[in-house]
Amino acid sequence: MLDALANGLLPATLAQSLGWGDALALLLLLAAWGATGWITEHPPKGRPSITVLMSQVRREWMREFLLRDNRIFDAQIMASLRQGTSFFASTAILAVGGVLALIGNVTPLTGLAEEIGREETSALLWQIRLLPCALLLTHAFLKFVWANRVFGYCSVMMAAIPMDPADPRSAPRGERAAELNIRAAYNFNRGLRSMYFSLCSLVWLAGPLPLAVAVVVVTVTLLGREFASVPHDILAER
Repeated sequence: MLDALANGLLPATLAQSLGWGDALALLLLLAAWGATGWITEHPPKGRPSITVLMSQVRREWMREFLLRDNRIFDAQIMASLRQGTSFFASTAILAVGGVLALIGNVTPLTGLAEEIGREETSALLWQIRLLPCALLLTHAFLKFVWANRVFGYCSVMMAAIPMDPADPRSAPRGERAAELNIRAAYNFNRGLRSMYFSLCSLVWLAGPLPLAVAVVVVTVTLLGREFASVPHDILAER
């Protein structure tokens, strides 16, 4: 597979190795991944997602932040948010390494094929089916790293807000800090979605139909958490 990539033959190699079922399942995976992110960040009017509701809470946080004399608690929250992004970034990069190592040596997967009663599968097909997982995990890592940096920018902006709420610089800087916080949260959520779908993509090892089923389950789960979960109802209360 690496030779095909180096020679620019990967598209032809994919077309030769994948059947119609594999191609459709892969397209379903990519479509669900993209559509879930879009719907979450651009929900229908009158039905906000948790992501949108939390954006409103983050703006309210910064408005309250302007009025607080002691801002240690806010600094602790920001430190906790950055620790979370660091943890997931480290987890994602370790997972990428593990998947790439498996792509380089797919021999352990031959036993999996025997256990699930499938016909002999070529090493190239195993590698192709692991590739979406590696790419989604890489995307997740990049999003977590960027979220960590933007949370850092937000921390600096918060530190630049004068202690006097009446200072004309306070409100504009508070608004910018809120928007930075929201952008960081969006990127963190995108990283989490990529991790969910990267785990989902591993089901492709069992075949295209199991992958399609896994995609539907993960998509319904994520949208359910965003639009029909108990935390959503709590955040939506007025």
